[in-house]
This record gives sequence, structure tokens and C-alpha cells, in this order.
Amino acid sequence: MVTAWVRRVLVVEDQPAMRALLCDMLAHRGFDVTGAADAAEATALFAATDPDVLLTDIDLGSRPSGVELATMLTGLAPHLAVVFLSSFPAAVAASGHPGPRGAVFVSKLDVSSAEVVVDAIEAALRTTTPPAPPALVRVSPLAALTRRQIEILALVARGWSNEQIAHERGTTTRAVERAVSRIFARLDLAAATGTNPRVRASALYLAEFGPVA
Repeated sequence: MVTAWVRRVLVVEDQPAMRALLCDMLAHRGFDVTGAADAAEATALFAATDPDVLLTDIDLGSRPSGVELATMLTGLAPHLAVVFLSSFPAAVAASGHPGPRGAVFVSKLDVSSAEVVVDAIEAALRTTTPPAPPALVRVSPLAALTRRQIEILALVARGWSNEQIAHERGTTTRAVERAVSRIFARLDLAAATGTNPRVRASALYLAEFGPVA
């Protein structure tokens, strides 16, 4: 069963009635909504909610303002879409008011229409870049080996026989045979057919560390 992606909205509005109206509108439209009364509360909720959209009044009754809050949060999450509420959105937008690029302005006089708010959110989302997927972390094929096993594998990669390795390390040939067998097992080469596990293990070492001096 595929679960639909639910977009999360952080609503920041200092007037309780307006905040409740916005949250109720968006919740009924299928958004996951969290409300905050000011920038301090919004900042505290931001990490826990990881919103896709910030819907904030510009004048929050205290500093930081909605614009300052949006600038700070988009610095932390560049993919965050921003919608500003204002009594005079056209004037604010035309004034070159600082704020994140791509922010959408909505008149508070139009908030009685849920479609206006939802359309503004959709427009803001279209201007943002989704967060980049986490970088793939390369795992060495030799990560399963101990330091001692890698030292032995280095000698194998030089083309040394078990007898030569035993002489170099001051141990018995039998002990080296057991150590090499365990190396092959950890590299999942012991059961391989058609190829020499010693050759394959050497190739893995050389690919990781380069030519052996």
C-alpha cells in the first residue's frame, strides 16, 4: 500500500483567531499543519516538524519579524517554500522588502477563501528546489577486514606465498593459511568458482590502495 506524501506547513501568526483559521483551513485541505504564535516558538518547532512550507505574517508583534524568520529558516533549509501574509501584499512585494527569493505574498483580506491560501502555497512550492538526496557514502570492500588481515592481504597482493608471508611475520605456514582463508571468507570469496580467490582478493586490495611497493 502506497502512502500519499502529506506536505507539512508551519503557520506563524500572532493573532490566535487568525492562526486557528489558517490551521483549520489547511488541515481540511490535507496538509499537516503546525501553528506558532511568534518567531521564537516557530524556531523551536522547526526542527521537530521539518516543514515544506512556512506561512507567516510579516508583522508578528515583536522581533524577529516574519521576514527575518523566513530568512533565517530558509538559510537552514533552502528548499523551504515561503508564503507571507500582509494587509497590503502588493505594496510590500513592490517595495523590495527583503525576504527569501520566490516568496509569495497573500492579502489577509483574502484569507477567508481557502483556495487563495492553497494556491499561494502551491505557487511557493513551485519556486523552490527539493532537498538534495543525501550523498552516497562509499563503503570499502575491505571494511570487513581487521588491520592485521589487511596487512596480510597486502603481502598476498605482492604475490607472496603463504610460506613467504609466514617467514616475514614470524609465524607458521599453517597459521597464515588459516588467516588467508578467513580473509577470503570475509570478502565472500571462499565459495567463488571459476576464479582464484587469491587473485580476486589481490585485485580488491590493489583497487583500494594502488600498486604495492
